Amino acid sequence: MSAAEEKDPVELMLKKTGCIELHYKVQECIADTGDWRACQDKVKEFRACMQKYVDQQSKKYANVK
Repeated sequence: MSAAEEKDPVELMLKKTGCIELHYKVQECIADTGDWRACQDKVKEFRACMQKYVDQQSKKYANVK
């Protein structure tokens, strides 16, 4: 497998959550500003998306034994 074909496991996980675009927005903001503190609105959006995914997964597997 070439380097171009290798997949970043974090990116694959974020795609499954549906939050990948928000993750990119956080990264872009940090790259633009150089300060993650200036990107708190985007961080909060990303966090809310991830929490929604976790909550959905918890409900999905709550009754699995």
